Amino acid sequence: MEREVLVVGFPDAALLDIAGPVEVFQGASGVRDGGYRVRLAAVGGGFTASGIGVAADDLREVAGPVDTVVVVGGFGFEAAARDAVLLGELRRVAGSARRVTSVCTGAFLLAAAGLLDGARATTHWAYCRRLAADHPRVEVVPDAIFVCDGRLATSAGVTAGIDLALALLERDHDAALARLVARWLVVFLQRPGGQSQFSVRARVPPVREPGLRAVLDAIADDPAAAWTVGEMARRAAMSPRHFARVFPRRVGASPARYVEQARVEAAAGVLESGDEGLDVVARRSGFGSAETMRRAFLRVLGVTPGGYRHRFRTTGAA
Repeated sequence: MEREVLVVGFPDAALLDIAGPVEVFQGASGVRDGGYRVRLAAVGGGFTASGIGVAADDLREVAGPVDTVVVVGGFGFEAAARDAVLLGELRRVAGSARRVTSVCTGAFLLAAAGLLDGARATTHWAYCRRLAADHPRVEVVPDAIFVCDGRLATSAGVTAGIDLALALLERDHDAALARLVARWLVVFLQRPGGQSQFSVRARVPPVREPGLRAVLDAIADDPAAAWTVGEMARRAAMSPRHFARVFPRRVGASPARYVEQARVEAAAGVLESGDEGLDVVARRSGFGSAETMRRAFLRVLGVTPGGYRHRFRTTGAA
């Protein structure tokens, strides 16, 4: 029995948000019977995604229950999240679907339709804070590649829709099929790490205080230094008490958490390109021991240092 996957788009959606999950589900259908029937729909039918015209069914004419609803994201998500007709249709098709999912900023549409109330969810790293602010009833998980909460599943930016689709494929069938599709697409079956892999310093919102900016830059330059709150406060020309209050508000993480993330990022770079033992990598990155580094990697990236090296290390020239 085929499972119907309804991919919901809108004007100025992201083409890759659409293509990624479609290729995963269609790829599975190409190698195994009882796969998926993928259908693309939007209010009014065809629309433009990334400047390219996309043929689609009219969402208002989609009848009968579907297995999986996939709501994509893109630069047009703000207007789409205000479209009462679209939100009403999403609630309708989601009401009878086995599961409801989103890619990237598609989470804003689900949230605006009330479908994420009380649920854990994620979106593109650049919009996680906004999702939390605009929809306080949603528990936003900012560092996840994707989050599954009951029949709801949301993914991070753009290509994370592929990660989510592969995970759903594995749940529906088995790891062997998901692995085969991943190999054909030349992607990881399960990408280790979270959105934090995209530069700790780059993810910090603009900081007004020159002293605080100087501290962040110094941590990025030398994450292995002894970054106590007292030392950071001294560099920022603030009292330790004031610094401890200001830092989380401006940066979005406690000083200790931010330093840990910076050290994980530094260690990950060493693991990707070198052969040093884990004890050496830990010392170079500011961790006291390999065990401390292992625990930090699991907290920040969800994978051990050894697992990270195995999947991400670069190969040298022959």
